[in-house]
Amino acid sequence: MHRLAAYLLLEIVVQSGPREIVTPFRPIPLDVPEGMAPNEFFNSTENLNDLANNNGLLRNPEDLLLYRKALGHSNVFDTSIIYNTSKTILDPLGRPVRRTQVPEQTKKTWNRMNQIIIEYMMEKYPDPDESLLLAGEASLDATWPLTSPGVPSIRMLHNHFITFDKNQLREAKFADENDPNLTDGGQHSLFQAYMRDVYSSFFDSLDFNILKQTSKGSSKIELTGYPQGLPSWKIQGGVEALKDIVFWQEYDQILMGFIDFYRTFFTQVSTRNAPVPEGSYFPEQIESILLFDNDFMASAKKVRDQCITDAKYANAIRWQPAFKQLIYRNDDGDLIVTISQNSIGNAITELLGVVVKRVPDAEAYEKAEPALIEQLLEVRDRLIRADLGDGIETPYWSA
Repeated sequence: MHRLAAYLLLEIVVQSGPREIVTPFRPIPLDVPEGMAPNEFFNSTENLNDLANNNGLLRNPEDLLLYRKALGHSNVFDTSIIYNTSKTILDPLGRPVRRTQVPEQTKKTWNRMNQIIIEYMMEKYPDPDESLLLAGEASLDATWPLTSPGVPSIRMLHNHFITFDKNQLREAKFADENDPNLTDGGQHSLFQAYMRDVYSSFFDSLDFNILKQTSKGSSKIELTGYPQGLPSWKIQGGVEALKDIVFWQEYDQILMGFIDFYRTFFTQVSTRNAPVPEGSYFPEQIESILLFDNDFMASAKKVRDQCITDAKYANAIRWQPAFKQLIYRNDDGDLIVTISQNSIGNAITELLGVVVKRVPDAEAYEKAEPALIEQLLEVRDRLIRADLGDGIETPYWSA
């Protein structure tokens, strides 16, 4: 009996790993103009018009647009909110790409929309053994090498709200663990490889009441083994805490702390013994914790020295803050916040070990579409009742 139990335990351990799932979609009826890269076109007002007119669910005076993901991560539940500045800011590189750049009233409205959608997801999919839930955003800063074609696809701040069927994940094939899109803190991140202790100490210096730093491993999804090695915080009070504005202030503090750490480090890489970056959110902690830490400064020297001698390495550096921050539900049913350095090309789902392979298959998509749209319209109704916007009419649903 003990041998059987040990065998079953071994099987469970072996089966933990990142998964690659296939998600069908209906091809988008848009032609990218000749000579224009797809990611350049996706930043255009023309594409955003299509997004609103064919997939838009709700918009409000704060320019927040709720829409169906035409190229979705999941056909169980998948929607996004975008801060649609495509008509008011024509320069794609001048648009807000993180919450710290958003007007205060817009951010308050956005936070309320987040709270309502996450609450809906928790109600609709209450069992953490059956469903993996996540909500969050990735920065879309212009941090790609200057010679790369285009800028990140849609260069405007947008959130993701996604539910994955865990049975589908269990049955999915394992993803390549060396896939660069699966880069996160436990594998390749410079922060975790050389500066784990000072990174943790810097976040520990921030003042939280609702967020509580988790113990090692407690935030991991057993099925995928992710996230790996990242700082994470439990939301004390669960989904009810999302109704407290203090939570969203603390959520922003994590982002601001990350931006400070990232900017300070790469400022040191760029310029030896540089002072505290201008406009820092936590200058005292930067001065006393980061700039007086030998591991931090030695790591900056290591990267600086390599940049000087390795042109390809230097060209790949993302000098400005690039991040993924999300709220997700762990195996115990707790809501967890985490933040990660962003690697080129990866999606927010890959932070949790889920690689999505999108395939054009209108027939397969249409089988899932009615249930998906039913949920999207339900959550839209909740937002309308809370005075968070007006419905949009499309060929697929009424206003």
